[in-house]
Amino acid sequence: MNHSPLEKPQQYSDEEWALRVQLAHCYHLVDFFGWTETIFNHISARLPGPAHHYLVNPFGLNYTEVTPANLLKVDLHGKKLEDSPYDGNPAGFALHSAVHGARPDIQCLIHTHTTPISAIVTKKAGFTHNDFYGAQLYGRIGYHTFEGITLFDDEKARMIDSLGDKHILVLRNHGIAVGESGIAKAFFLLWTVQRAAEIQCQAGALGGEDNPLPEAVSQKCAELTAMLIRDSGFAVKFFDAMVRKMRTERGQCW
Repeated sequence: MNHSPLEKPQQYSDEEWALRVQLAHCYHLVDFFGWTETIFNHISARLPGPAHHYLVNPFGLNYTEVTPANLLKVDLHGKKLEDSPYDGNPAGFALHSAVHGARPDIQCLIHTHTTPISAIVTKKAGFTHNDFYGAQLYGRIGYHTFEGITLFDDEKARMIDSLGDKHILVLRNHGIAVGESGIAKAFFLLWTVQRAAEIQCQAGALGGEDNPLPEAVSQKCAELTAMLIRDSGFAVKFFDAMVRKMRTERGQCW
């Protein structure tokens, strides 16, 4: 008998299953917006409880093939905690385990390197804050020097030092990782970073000088956005609306 991908298996609590469904939606949304890197990159969500276990995508699947049930449950060493025919992407464990182990306020971490983002993080100046979206990132970005593919445990402490108390980690010459206290919030932050990168690239291709924003204005924008995300259902409304849009245009996600 075929079961619906949204039918909850008995071994999962309602809370874990809801998290799995939302994380699978997040994978599908990243594909829907064209931000995937084929089968590479990763999105993780920490499971409730003191053990620092988290969910991540099975390596080798397209983002559209991720379902709530086939997400991997792993520990901070990347060890699978449940039987699965799939393994995780080793390049993701150092980054995700480092953040989930050190930052309890970050429940979801998304790593991408779209073309605009990769272009911005290759530039020495990184992100500027002179447009509507860039201003919202003011004071929220940590920068980490490129050390190669993130495979090795010894880089974890340096990545955490680079991130500090921020929620956006620029991996120089590589990509970004954004983390927030929930999946919807992390997705909205990723969308904001992506829009900032797109606009900065387009503005840089035009002739003429940019119109710089005063730092106080950029800081005000960043603080207001952070407050909206923290204290309202703003991000959840956005996430749910994007899921509806995706379903309308693509049909049922799974």
